[in-house]
Amino acid sequence: MKNILEKYDLVVGLEIHVQLNTESKLFASDKNSFGDAPNSNVSPITLAHPGTLPKPNKSVISHAIKMGLAINCDIASYTTFDRKNYFYPDLPKGYQTTQDQHPICRGGYVDVKSGDSIKRIEFNRIHIEEDAGKSSHDAEHEGSLLDYNRAGTPLIEMVTEPVISSAEEAGNLLTEIRKIVRYINVGDGNMEQGSLRCDANISLKLKGSEQLGKRVEIKNMNSIRNVQRAINHEIERQSALLDEGKTVLQETRGFNDETGETTGQRTKEEANDYRYFPCPDLLPIQVSDEWIAEVKSALPKLPNEVLADLQKNFELSAYDAEIIADQKELSDYFYATAQQTKQYKRIANWMIGPIKSALNESNTEIQDFVVKPNLLAELIELVASDKVSFSMASTRLLPALIQSPNQTAFETAQKMELLQSDDQEELIQSIKEVIESMPDKAAAYKNGKKGLLGLFVGEVMKKSRGKANPKTANKLIAEFLEK
Repeated sequence: MKNILEKYDLVVGLEIHVQLNTESKLFASDKNSFGDAPNSNVSPITLAHPGTLPKPNKSVISHAIKMGLAINCDIASYTTFDRKNYFYPDLPKGYQTTQDQHPICRGGYVDVKSGDSIKRIEFNRIHIEEDAGKSSHDAEHEGSLLDYNRAGTPLIEMVTEPVISSAEEAGNLLTEIRKIVRYINVGDGNMEQGSLRCDANISLKLKGSEQLGKRVEIKNMNSIRNVQRAINHEIERQSALLDEGKTVLQETRGFNDETGETTGQRTKEEANDYRYFPCPDLLPIQVSDEWIAEVKSALPKLPNEVLADLQKNFELSAYDAEIIADQKELSDYFYATAQQTKQYKRIANWMIGPIKSALNESNTEIQDFVVKPNLLAELIELVASDKVSFSMASTRLLPALIQSPNQTAFETAQKMELLQSDDQEELIQSIKEVIESMPDKAAAYKNGKKGLLGLFVGEVMKKSRGKANPKTANKLIAEFLEK
């Protein structure tokens, strides 16, 4: 691969389709829902009955504006819908309603990691369109089965400029787009269910040449990894053709996730093949400055803003901040906890350590976690004030709070006898007994093996059943061993 890219430049543009999470479809009041019984979310408009007329869903327009603002687009004050006359067997109308001449958003960019640096990936446009239904083909039925539930589901298509130059950049861009989609709550970004899909336009050109190569479009990939695999496969396939003096055919290809290879499907159409024309059933839409301002005011902090905020104002490391900023639900949980305790680093440690383990074990999401931020804050303060050791808090107290989240952390620790004791008389007696039980180790410590201190501390903590204050125990044991 490295040798190939010494000879050729890779040029990739992505078309990212995001299914929007509005309650109803783009032009009808049918329920917009995944996984329902086939053909249960359809109406005369979805089924294109004669005499029916579409009506735009205002929430769809708002979602598109929100995504445009999130990636720095210019929002159109005048936007229209067009008919795309390409045969869709699973759209009853026989054509798709989309946006061609006047899309809702123009331009925009997202900054992503590219090797050790940051690269700005520019977008050409975001437009709104309707999704097609689903065709099923199996040996049990003669012909195909059509489910129109998805027909008319609102999508935005986000089209980048052809500025992506590696599979890594493509993967990082998709990761960031999915993160933004979830942060601003315009969709669930679930690639496995098809609510976020990606087409990749891939070409090679001679290193340094201004002449772009023939592009190949890989359709409907349903994972970030598969997008990267398809790009890498096309680099090898296209370079082999070019090295042999052959021409790369401009075509649409599919990706086989089992073999990691692409296969030809049809010769690539040009825009004029679709015969776009303005949809006569839908009037132009005027997008006012007030509407844009209203959408903008409701935007939450975006992932990159949260990442910067966690490092600057909460003094988290880049590693901790990236993990917490990865999901809005995680950052919301962090911020809610940080309102009740200033132990910011401890919050991150608990979220990345014990809480993450508890969530994985119970297959639970953070928003459904029974230990709410106020309870975690109390737990952290118990540890910070040396009332409970971190070991006891993470291995015994946290599981108990998960079982009984309505009790306070202090009450639970008290009932479980986990509160650390500062009773020096009792602690000194335990220390004496431990040292007397290991005279050889005590002698070795005095002869310079200071690393044995941890052994004595561990034995004292066992003897006190974890109730001894480790800091106090550590100090007193060292004093006794030095005598």
